[in-house]
Amino acid sequence: MDDYRALENLIFSYASLVDAGDFAGVGALFASGAFVGSGGTARGASGVERMLREAVIVYEDGTPRTKHVTTNIALEVTGDAASGRAYFTVLQAVADFPLQTIAAGRYHDSFTRQDGAWHFTERQATVDLVGDVRHHLHAKGS
Repeated sequence: MDDYRALENLIFSYASLVDAGDFAGVGALFASGAFVGSGGTARGASGVERMLREAVIVYEDGTPRTKHVTTNIALEVTGDAASGRAYFTVLQAVADFPLQTIAAGRYHDSFTRQDGAWHFTERQATVDLVGDVRHHLHAKGS
């Protein structure tokens, strides 16, 4: 598999794991990296997992009832380092909350290849548009 496809798969794995409610799996993607968002910076597998567990509402089926759609991926690879940009759109539907877009923004990523596999070094998530996230995120302070 070429580097670009491997990096795309890593990017898509993040979205799939979040939507599955597998926050430990998301954390593992950042074992040697950091996630930077509006809530600050979370480092390492346990830090990223903890951030998601504290922030994201999970429903009876074990998921946040979301779909993260990642588009407009642009990647640059130089040896064992890479960077990328992408857009994200988050959709959600729950009981009494019809399917709708709840957030949209962009990722700025850096990656490192170790032992032949690509890993996140850092993901910076910037939310540009916010909809009704009361069914997705815990209220701050609760």
